[in-house]
Amino acid sequence: MSIWQIIIVASIAVLAIKLAGYLVPEQVLQTPTAARTANLVTVALLSALIVVQTIGSGQGILVDARLPAIVVAAGLFALRVPFILVIVAAAATAAALRALGWAA
Repeated sequence: MSIWQIIIVASIAVLAIKLAGYLVPEQVLQTPTAARTANLVTVALLSALIVVQTIGSGQGILVDARLPAIVVAAGLFALRVPFILVIVAAAATAAALRALGWAA
């Protein structure tokens, strides 16, 4: 199969899965277990995306200024600092480390 055929088949599969979601009875979706699972899956996928985008480089791991910036952001989130201040602090951390030549 060519890459375009794979993309088309994957797109059709995703559309079919989305449409199948409408066939699930409403009572099943309103159970506490389903709601909790949906919330946890969302957080897990977002966390995985952040990790891959932060330390992933091709097939290896790359530690640069982004990793300490993420650590600073996580710490500030734990302290319940407003979101805009978290962003500014994380960006300042990455910028400072890059200015010092620690990581490109």
